[in-house]
Amino acid sequence: MDYDDPEIEEHWCSERRNEVASYLAQEGIAHGQIGEWPAWHLAPYVSVWAIESRSNPGCVGWWVICGDLPTDYVSAASVEHPRDALLSFVARWRTAADHMARGESSPGFTIGPRSEWIALAPMLASRAESLQDMSADTGLWDEP
Repeated sequence: MDYDDPEIEEHWCSERRNEVASYLAQEGIAHGQIGEWPAWHLAPYVSVWAIESRSNPGCVGWWVICGDLPTDYVSAASVEHPRDALLSFVARWRTAADHMARGESSPGFTIGPRSEWIALAPMLASRAESLQDMSADTGLWDEP
């Protein structure tokens, strides 16, 4: 698929937005509006969505990551930009991958059944590394 084609890109983003909405409902996260368009994305790999705070309307309360990787969220309390959100996911996923590789639970993050943690750990670590590379690639961001 040609993700530079605006129609294909829009379809991909729309599907990710629906995934984000389902994920937030499944996690029981109280929130306001989900952005109509990702705050940042690189189709078909990753999208970062700004989620409005329910307690502070008009402000971002959460960042959600979605795409060809685990869907996850972080509070926006100390994360002001989608690039910083990527780095938050990197730190969380690296820690989780280290724990999972040892068959241990990781505080604040789980993926898959415990019986698969050792097998899933390298995948999670790889996704964290890819996000790290994306955050460092100035060509992927509007600002330096």
